[in-house]
Amino acid sequence: MSLTIYQATVPALVHSLGALSKILDKAAAQCAARKIDPSVLLTYRLAPDMFPFTRQIQIVTDQAKGLAARLTGAEVPSWPDTEASFDELKTRIAKAVDYLQSFKPEQFEGAEAREVVLKTPSAELKFTGAEYAFGFVFSNFYFHAATAYNILRHNGIEIGKRDFLGA
Repeated sequence: MSLTIYQATVPALVHSLGALSKILDKAAAQCAARKIDPSVLLTYRLAPDMFPFTRQIQIVTDQAKGLAARLTGAEVPSWPDTEASFDELKTRIAKAVDYLQSFKPEQFEGAEAREVVLKTPSAELKFTGAEYAFGFVFSNFYFHAATAYNILRHNGIEIGKRDFLGA
């Protein structure tokens, strides 16, 4: 039996979102213990031209929900980007996990060949489902997840590689 696009995508995203949620728990606990205002971390960015921590998490969840919707031909849900606390970000992550888990593997049948079109302000990008999942979503998802992790590490939150991997 061969690996399906569902098996190669949804469980991996759900696992990584779970790990990210646990990292947020650690960050919130360490902020409380060390009397750090959480807004310092939530608005922190690694470079002036990079998004802040909160936006990194929003993009991670956007990539996850976009993958499931686009590969199954569903409408991508629109969520307001209003989170301003670790708890609100955790709720968003949980919502993304619930959304991913609402799909059945058979909804992804043929998804690797499905045309996916993304419209950006500067271009229209066309992919096959496989190109979209493995060449676009995964790259963006893990870039922004790693950036969120790095923001916390850079600011002294005690997390490590095992936290990121969800071990």
